[in-house]
Amino acid sequence: MTKQKNFAMIGIAGYIAIRHLKAIKDTGNMLVAALDKFDNVGVLDSYFPEADFFVEFERFDRHIDKLRRKGTNVDYVSICSPNYLHDSHIRFALRSGADAICEKPLVLNPWNVEALKEIEERHNKRVYCILQLRLHPAIVKLKEMVDRGPNDKIYDLDLSYITARGRWYHIAWKGDMQKSGGIATNIGIHFFDMLSWIFGDVKNNVVHILKNDKAAGYLELEKARIRWLLSIDYNDLPESIKHSGQRTYRCVKIEGEELEFSEGFTGLHTKSYKEIIEGRGFSIDDSRRSIEIVHHIKNSTPVGLVGDYHPYCLEMDLDSPFFLNNNKYIRKND
Repeated sequence: MTKQKNFAMIGIAGYIAIRHLKAIKDTGNMLVAALDKFDNVGVLDSYFPEADFFVEFERFDRHIDKLRRKGTNVDYVSICSPNYLHDSHIRFALRSGADAICEKPLVLNPWNVEALKEIEERHNKRVYCILQLRLHPAIVKLKEMVDRGPNDKIYDLDLSYITARGRWYHIAWKGDMQKSGGIATNIGIHFFDMLSWIFGDVKNNVVHILKNDKAAGYLELEKARIRWLLSIDYNDLPESIKHSGQRTYRCVKIEGEELEFSEGFTGLHTKSYKEIIEGRGFSIDDSRRSIEIVHHIKNSTPVGLVGDYHPYCLEMDLDSPFFLNNNKYIRKND
């Protein structure tokens, strides 16, 4: 029987934390300490009411060290903090003698990947990233189909992900490019990870639109040509979705056929934790490609609606710098 593991968590008040709490409990393990500068953490009562809670990092740090000196080692630190803090919190976990389990993006910049690998090796601890789409049954089935298919087959895909967010988004850290990495990182990185896991290395990465609330481009991988669009603007939702009262539209079309994966998300964090505890979790290197993709996107100059762009782009209110002339978007200064 596997010995019960001790967990600490950073970012317990965030919306994603509940999935980690459930995963820790469902795998038969224990949360011993949690940190968040916000104290709206009543969710702990449903999972680990005896866990120690801190709103100051310094006291949390001291507590973890005290537990270690008393012989109660923390085996894992689960990191659900804002994107720009992941790097620092992973380093803290490793220095504290724990493995790190981090939500994506692992880091915001590709060069931070190598630095983390050095620290991982120095402390002889592991960094695991939650890449739960790789565990989704429909996604696994698709990868198996592509792997078994002809080596020279190039698939044509359209990725559309529109999830409406309110005004709060632009005030919170998510709306700050330096803290979140922008929309491609916030809502797109799990799709870019999934697609590059299935279809291979990047050959070309073109950005057509890049704004605070939407982005679109063309991503060419070894085995796929992908037109992608991401948006948090309610106005970009298809009319059928608006009329149904929903605020999210997620669609991946492969060769014109929609990939159905709306079901099967329940329990993927728990499955991720099981894999990690068994030593099979996704590593720093597994995270690298998607970090490079979104870093390129957020630092690109959009080319406008030229070339092979997502068809929904023509229906979006781009609010300039382009205007419509003879059914083509042209830069205002051209």
